[in-house]
Amino acid sequence: MALTQKGAARRRSRTEVLERPEYGWIWKPLLVLLAIYLVVCLGLGIWWSQAPRSFDVEQAVSEQRGTGSGSTAARGAVTTAALMTLIETLLEKPGGYLRNDVAPPGLWLDNMPAWELGVLIQARRLSESLPAMEQASVPALEAVQERLMADSRDWLFPGTERRLEQALQELGGYLDSLGEGGDAAFGDQGQGLAAWLEAVTESLDELGLRLSASIGSRDELRDLDIDTGALPARTPWYRVDNVFFEARGQAWALMHLLKAVRRDQADVLGSAGVTERWELLVTELERSQRRLWSPLVLNGSGFGIFANHSLVLANHVVRARDLAREVAEGLAEVTPTPAPTASEPSVVEVERSEGAAEEVSAEERESEMPPLSGEGVADDAAPSEAEPSAN
Repeated sequence: MALTQKGAARRRSRTEVLERPEYGWIWKPLLVLLAIYLVVCLGLGIWWSQAPRSFDVEQAVSEQRGTGSGSTAARGAVTTAALMTLIETLLEKPGGYLRNDVAPPGLWLDNMPAWELGVLIQARRLSESLPAMEQASVPALEAVQERLMADSRDWLFPGTERRLEQALQELGGYLDSLGEGGDAAFGDQGQGLAAWLEAVTESLDELGLRLSASIGSRDELRDLDIDTGALPARTPWYRVDNVFFEARGQAWALMHLLKAVRRDQADVLGSAGVTERWELLVTELERSQRRLWSPLVLNGSGFGIFANHSLVLANHVVRARDLAREVAEGLAEVTPTPAPTASEPSVVEVERSEGAAEEVSAEERESEMPPLSGEGVADDAAPSEAEPSAN
């Protein structure tokens, strides 16, 4: 009898549990789903943070014009196709355009968005010089410049992706007009080429200063011919990798644009006697794209156990700046200099406005962080710092 009562009590208890379940168990699958989500975000973040590979600028012409186009392209087609490929890379690389993402995992990344900004900066500079290189007035080039000058972080309609697609459409129409029988073509005397290289020299000089500001000890900059008095304030430790990858992006884009311009303006470069220095400039930028084997962007000093990746990249950038200045001076002697137009927006002003916005947000984040021990150490102390390269 007692066993029967105990069995009945167990059955009633089991029934009550089924009818009125305890919901504490539901947290276990939620935690599992959260862990899976974080692992997927981590994997996507690492994948999306890989820089795209280099491309062949001559092959880019046939890809952008289409396989059905058999006409001979005019001067400037390789440069235009290279610019289109740069913009396409920003849109079609793994993860797409990440700089304006407002949701994870793109929101958590900063290295690849900085790389994208570097590519976009060089695309803007070339688009600003394209009207001066063209022998006729082409409204499409002004439209391209306007699209690329928009804020790189816009995500509301029309977002940055939409503007980049519009710039691609305008460039595609211009590339078609560069075909046989078209009215468009670059000037045969290298018009606008020296002015573009002067702008490139200024951007490389500014980039070298920003990379140098990430270096702790100013004594390490003596061999780079850098005026330490002109350096900006020292880069905060959490932005060292951002500056590094922005510089890598600029060097990557400029390397391809220089190869394309060399293909279009080979006769002009030869008559100016700057072909060899042009090749050295491209080679220096190629060296800046060597693989970063360390998972961290190290900011060490001297012959310590940590390297200083910012210092190495600054070395390449400064050498490229000097070569670009020499080439620009050589071209200025043989090529006509176009008169500046008041309608052209300033690339420098756009970049400074975006940089100022980033500095404000960075300062806000820094003010929210607790003070670190040793923050007041002088610059010549050169502490070893590191930043993740795939965050």
